[in-house]
Amino acid sequence: MAREKQAEITIMEPLSPVSRLFVSPGFYGVIVFTLGFKTRCNSSAIVEGIKNTWIKLPRFSSKVVMDDKKNGEAVWVPVNVRVEDHVFVPDIDHFDITNPDQFIEDYTSNIANTTMDMSRPLWEFHVLNIKTSNAESLGIGKFHHSLGDGMSLMSLLYASSRKISDPNALPTTATTRKQVGSNDNWWLVARFLLMIRVIFTTFIELFKSLLTLCFMRDTKTPLMGKPGDRNGPRKIIHRIVSFDDVKFVKNTMKMKVNDVLLGITQAGLSRYLRKKYGEDPVTEKKKSLEETRLRGTIAVNLRPETKIKDLADMMTKGSKCRWGNFIGVVIFPLWIRSEDDPLEYVRRAKATMDKKKISMEALVLYGFIKFTMKIFGEKAVEAITKRVFSHTTLTFSNVLGPNEDISFFEHPMCYVGASALIGPQALIIHYVSYADKIIINLAVDTTVIPDPHVLCDNLVESLEIIKLSLLEKGLHKMEV
Repeated sequence: MAREKQAEITIMEPLSPVSRLFVSPGFYGVIVFTLGFKTRCNSSAIVEGIKNTWIKLPRFSSKVVMDDKKNGEAVWVPVNVRVEDHVFVPDIDHFDITNPDQFIEDYTSNIANTTMDMSRPLWEFHVLNIKTSNAESLGIGKFHHSLGDGMSLMSLLYASSRKISDPNALPTTATTRKQVGSNDNWWLVARFLLMIRVIFTTFIELFKSLLTLCFMRDTKTPLMGKPGDRNGPRKIIHRIVSFDDVKFVKNTMKMKVNDVLLGITQAGLSRYLRKKYGEDPVTEKKKSLEETRLRGTIAVNLRPETKIKDLADMMTKGSKCRWGNFIGVVIFPLWIRSEDDPLEYVRRAKATMDKKKISMEALVLYGFIKFTMKIFGEKAVEAITKRVFSHTTLTFSNVLGPNEDISFFEHPMCYVGASALIGPQALIIHYVSYADKIIINLAVDTTVIPDPHVLCDNLVESLEIIKLSLLEKGLHKMEV
């Protein structure tokens, strides 16, 4: 007995600073994955697949315990897991479902709003053999954010999948181009000037973050709750658009996919707010869009290697792309205007993101959180993080998914959606790519934003307007 107890103690693993934040009572966070399948689900095959992959991950077979010997520090403690207790196959009367898409939205939102049982491993998977407008059946996974960030869970999807074109091969991701340094005599000078620019930009961005933490709050809009409001019920919706349209804008305007998605977000939010102000020309909402300060917190991957690795590599000791919550945030000012030229939203997004890319804001803030956690504990970090989130309007992230069709435990997939529900903000926007699709995912507080479908429509319409503007101006001839 003594040896078993000693073994249990030695294999306890402390949570990372960000994971500790997510398990604090006042900053609960979960990630909800929705997988659309082209065929009906075989729950037995999914259970068997999870036994062969997920359970081999320490965090999927551990629970969170507050260790009294470490001043109540949260640690991972391994436990025996019965996979069947975490995979749910609800008994649904299909004849009572008149609108399958609405049923799935309500089911997913209900999962998201239900608090997880912290006394067992923090994940669950739901299998629904319901045909919707986009899929023949669905798998809905719910993971506590302490398990890992979007990169970690996307790698889990990769490890659970195979190429449809080659059932024995793991999926592949889009490759990133590496910049090759110049060999001319001006290389050292350019590097020195870049270093000066990085230091200056980082200082400016950190100063803005400090102002946000202290007192600078976004303008009150129909997208933002009142100060001190607790989160109301969250509703999760998603919409599928063409990745080719996004790539068309990207290639024509010579920028990154993330720049285009930020531009679409700025245009969509501007359209939504313009209509809201027009519907209510009285009261304080009469303020023009030009006077609106609206910012978002953008999740940034802090791993040295940004390409999604396979699960085995992420779990390897010393890997550059480790499993866990290695994310920081930057505060991104959104261009909310009534622009005559829709391309201006994309140009502004690129210009702002270019500044953020050379700034070390996210890395410094992550270090600040680690330092504060170590010295002052979770309560201090929770208060700081909540203040930053409550002073901004939304959270934005973009996750690169598979660039080809894949099968999840022998179930061919047609799309993948994901939403991370964290913080007190009323609006969370996630973009996830899958093959030739981009899935727009919204998680909204319905007490603040009662019409999320209208907001989603504005995002979709903005992409179409930006694309048509390029075609009308003939700029697509510049595409390379």
